This record gives sequence, structure tokens and C-alpha cells, in this order.
Amino acid sequence: MLPKFDPTDQKACLSLLEDVTTNVKQIQDSVLEAILSRNARTEYLSGFLNGQVDKQSFKKNLPVVTYEDIRPYIDRIANGEPSDLICDRPISVLLTSSGTSGGVPKLIPLTTDELEQRISFASLYRPLLYKYVEGIRERKSFMLYFVTRESETASGILVRTMITCVLKSLKPSNSFIWDQTQISPHGISTCSDTTQSMYCQLLCGLLQRDNVGRLGAPFASSFLKIIKFLEDHWPEFCSNIRTGRLSDWITDPQCVSGIGKFLTAPDPELASLIEQECSQTSWEAIVKRLWPKAKCIEAIVTGTMAQYIPLLEFYSGGLPVISTFYGSSECFIGLNLNPLSKPSDVSYTIIPCMAYFEFLEVGKDYQETGHDPAEKPVVVDLVDVKIGHDYEPVVTTFAGLYRYRLGDVLRVTGFYNNAPQFHFVGRQKVVLSIDMDKTYEEDLLKAVTNAKLLLEPHDLMLMDFTSRVDSSSFPGHYVLYWELGSKVKDAKLELDPNVLEECCFTIEESLDAVYRKGRKNDKNIGPLEIKVVKSGAFEELMNLFLSRGSSVSQYKTPRSVTNEEAVKILESNVVSEFLSRKTPSWELHELYSNR
Repeated sequence: MLPKFDPTDQKACLSLLEDVTTNVKQIQDSVLEAILSRNARTEYLSGFLNGQVDKQSFKKNLPVVTYEDIRPYIDRIANGEPSDLICDRPISVLLTSSGTSGGVPKLIPLTTDELEQRISFASLYRPLLYKYVEGIRERKSFMLYFVTRESETASGILVRTMITCVLKSLKPSNSFIWDQTQISPHGISTCSDTTQSMYCQLLCGLLQRDNVGRLGAPFASSFLKIIKFLEDHWPEFCSNIRTGRLSDWITDPQCVSGIGKFLTAPDPELASLIEQECSQTSWEAIVKRLWPKAKCIEAIVTGTMAQYIPLLEFYSGGLPVISTFYGSSECFIGLNLNPLSKPSDVSYTIIPCMAYFEFLEVGKDYQETGHDPAEKPVVVDLVDVKIGHDYEPVVTTFAGLYRYRLGDVLRVTGFYNNAPQFHFVGRQKVVLSIDMDKTYEEDLLKAVTNAKLLLEPHDLMLMDFTSRVDSSSFPGHYVLYWELGSKVKDAKLELDPNVLEECCFTIEESLDAVYRKGRKNDKNIGPLEIKVVKSGAFEELMNLFLSRGSSVSQYKTPRSVTNEEAVKILESNVVSEFLSRKTPSWELHELYSNR
């Protein structure tokens, strides 16, 4: 686990990062030893190890598992059985995942000790920003977070999202530090009414615009949703600032109390300035124009978030976009030690104290490699990964997950000291398949990225997208739902059928040879279709998932949808449809090189 350190001591934090990335093998061995010795008597471990807690017995006897394998134990704990089924410490919280990657939220065990470790891990990042981003420590952070309403299991264990857990677990002393370093008061950020919270956090940011040193949200998608909210509500913000009076619909006591510290008197000059910027015909560089002293935007822009980079760049006005760290509900894993790297070049350095890490190698077709399918998969230790190879992380945590597959695909890009650095490729998940074709998340994202370049000359932007397979007719075909926006404010969308049909074809040309062969020769796959949906369709889709326990802070648009309700929402918002009019090419040698 991370040694204790003072997060306000920049030199100590940077020194700690050097130490833990240098002594990787020793730390990993000690982490595994600590986990096994602590939890040896749990029902789960004792059933496999029979009291033998050495590394060799662990690797030989413990299976590599998925969530479905461990779920029966978690369900038993949720229903009242003791935590020592899997962990020697009490499970204080069950974290709920976003539920948008696999369709159904998972419940991940968390102990109080593990939560404190994650908070410490996150606080390691501030010194890196101070080191690389000049002048950032002179002003406050304007990071927008949102909590969701929590629930309890039958046995009384809290069920929360990770962000809700962190925000609501802050001790009074930490809440005081929060209010000293953050633009928006802690009370507003913990308001369970997301709309009121978002409104008041933005109002705080506008009232203190000259004191914002950095701003952002957990994910690029959530930051863009905040910009859209600002676009919809800026006249109301200006009215509040001009009159010095908060809108009547803001009734939450925490929000009213928090905003009252800043909205103390009419400020017509500031209101006019904001009105001048927001009423321009284009919102290009709106972030820089509204917050002129900001030095950067913080938001995760790797993996599926990469598609939002052009939109962030459009709104940011040249501010660097920083992806801070890589983690999940199961485990916090790595930090971006080069904050100012281009979003497309971001690599995360694994912090070896956070868990015991192993890696299952996957080939370019995302199949497990190096083992007979009838045998247990071969996994390698953290220090044994190879540059240029793709792996799925397998984690063993202090909170009761053992050799647990995360489902992500990471590519090794190098080493920092002795710690591997990984580029996040995507989820190890087939998102679309009709016949022999298998289109993975990474493939789909690359294909869409190529196609949306055709929109640029027409001042159009792809705001969001998802996909599904339509098997209602033969042959089945891929359907992509696109929400488009204009670079010119309030401009009517003029969709040129030739451009959208060319986008369909470009996507098909960008997919692999198996797909293209199915389209051309076998005729087992029909022409790809793009359905353009109304503005706001993806907000409706998000609201569906929020109603099922996800949160604005953690929500990620699913890259494929199978849920009938989700499909119904998208279909009800379709305004135009376009089909690929040409057949993509393929060569025989490509087919074999892809296998």
C-alpha cells in the first residue's frame, strides 16, 4: 500500500513517485504477500490455497476470474453474510460501476482502508500539475463532480458510486481543505439533485472566473455535458449575476447556502461580460473566454473518450487537456506522469502499491494468447510485460478481488524507471458482429474518427454516437446513431446526403478484412447505415442509465446498445437515415493477416 505522505509537500510527493516506480518488483512481491497473509482464512482463499500463501501456490491454484465468478460471494455479503467470505476487513461500501460498458452495474467491495488509499493516490497528482503547469497553484481548481442517491443492501451496506463515496467520506478537516482549494463549496458538490448542483457549481465558477486556475470533470463526456448545460442556461446565469438574486427553483439548502457566499450583490458588469461572450455566433474557445486565467482542462480523454478530443479542442481555446489517471471501480491503477502530453499520446504509469498486478496477453484480434484454450490462461507479472504488446490487466486487491480480469486492453509504451507505462486501447469487447465479423471498440472508434473528418469542411461536429446490429432483415447490417452539431451557434443543420453516405463508406473501408469480405463477396452483411438523431437524444439515453444507478460523473456513452429501451429512445429521435452506396474493397492477403 502507499506509504503515508503529506500531499501538500510537493517535493515529498515527487520523491515518493520516484521510489515506488523504481522498486517495482520488491513492492509487488510485498503487496501480494500482505494480501495473502491478511486474507488467508477467508472462505474464498482458503478454498484454493489450503493455508499456503506463497506466490507460487497463488499462481498455481487460484483461477483467473471475471465478475460473474466472484459475484455469488458479493451477493452473499450484500444479503448479510460476513465480509470474511472474501476479505478480513469489513466491507464498508459496495461500489456500483457505471453500468454502461457491460449493460448492468457491478457491485465492487471496498473497505475503509482501501478508500483512504484511493484518496491518497488521487492526491499524488496535484504536485505533478504544479511541476509541469506554470502558475496553476496561484488559483483554485474548478472541477465539477456530482453525487448520486445512494442505497443500501439488505444487510445495510451502502451502495455508492466511487465519486459519491469519495465526496461523502471526506472528514471535516478535508472538507475545509476542499473549500480552500476548490471553486465550488463541498456542500454544493454533495447535493444529490444533479441539476441544482450543476447549476450552482457553474454559477460559482462564473462568479469567481478570475480565480479559476484549472477546470474540468472526471470524463471528457461529462465536461461536454456541462458545456451544453451552460449553453442552455447562460441567460439565466446572467440574470442571477445582474440582480444578485438566485433563481427561485434552486431550493436545495446546501446549494442555497453555498452560493450565498458568492452571490452577495448585483454585478451588472460581470453579467454583461458573460452575455457578450455567450451570445457570439460561435462557441469556439468559450472556455478560455469565460475563464481567462485557466491553465488547463482536466478530463479523461483516453479509450472511448478519445472521440471527444476535437470537441474539447473546439471549446477550449488552446488550453491543454490533461488526462490525470487510469482507474476503475475495482482498483486505482496508474498516473499520467507527463501531464502536458498530447491527448492521443497519453500513457499511464502503473503505481505498484495499489494492488497486485498481472497481465493476460491478448493478440491483435483480442484473443488470449500463449495458452491452450482448454488450459488456464497464462499471465505475466507487472515487471515482465513487453513494449508494444497488448494486455488485459488482472488485479488482486486488498478488498477481496483475486486474479480478477478488468476487461480493458492496454498497450505497453515504455517504462518510467522500472514501472511499465500503458496506453489505454479500449474494452476487450466485441461491440458489433453479424456473421464471421468481430468489430471491437477500438476498431469502431478508429473508423468513426476517419469518417468524421469528412464533416469538417461543412462546419459540422459529431457530438456523440453509438451503434447496434439490425437483424430485422437479411442480411443484417451495422447501424450507427450520430448526433451532429454546428460550429456556428443556432445554425440550422444542413445535411448533404452525399457527405453522409461517404461517411458510411469510409467507416466500412476502415473496418477489418473479415467485415469487408462479408460485405463484398459473401453478401452476409448489408450496407452500413448512419441514422442522424435530434439534438438531445443522447441526453435522453444518459437519463435512462442514470435512472438505473449510474451518475453524471461516471457515465460513459455505450458504444453499442442492445437494450430495447435504449434502442427505442434512439429510434424515436431519428431525423434522417443514410446508407453506404459503395461496397468496400478487400484483398485475400488482408484476410489472413487479420487472423
